[in-house]
Amino acid sequence: MGEGKIKVLLAKLGLDVHNRGVLTVAKGLSSAGMEVVYMGNASPPEILEVALQEGVDVVGVSCLSGAHLTLGSSLMTLARERGLVGEMVFLIGGVFPPQDVERLKEMGFDAAFLPGTTMEEIVETIYSLVREKRAASLEPLNREEG
Repeated sequence: MGEGKIKVLLAKLGLDVHNRGVLTVAKGLSSAGMEVVYMGNASPPEILEVALQEGVDVVGVSCLSGAHLTLGSSLMTLARERGLVGEMVFLIGGVFPPQDVERLKEMGFDAAFLPGTTMEEIVETIYSLVREKRAASLEPLNREEG
């Protein structure tokens, strides 16, 4: 996890083609001073490979296809196997039953966002979670606003 500006990877989990929400989030995070890499549709292994190549602080995935539990579990299992859970923040957002939020967190996601979540809530959650991860690794967080 790097110092300074927060770098976020956003992806559509699996073959879900509904990208309006994730593109809106990408714009909001960029406006909040974060560096955003958007990779479109990808499988869990592809997402983690790009996360490693890009050296991101945050991996955020969007899922509206109903496969959030299956694909989310696969992503987090692979992330744990690669030792990334303690190194990166993992987020998931989309349209899924509110009762699945706790299951997603049990899988290892640091936060799950449902429809109606504000951009301010997403931005503040990311800053807070990245601050916690960086503090754990004794790296400073310099919030850059832009």
